[in-house]
Amino acid sequence: MLELAIGFFVLALLAGILGAGGIAGLSMDIAKWLVIIFIVLAVLSLVWPG
Repeated sequence: MLELAIGFFVLALLAGILGAGGIAGLSMDIAKWLVIIFIVLAVLSLVWPG
């Protein structure tokens, strides 16, 4: 999941450089949510007994 977030972040950077603001913003939103989900799942896996 973290790999997807990094991929969307790179896509957002490239789109921003090329002037496609809509795609860059959408890619950054997706990357942000993927990172948040990754962090939540990582914390849950550390806390959850078993």
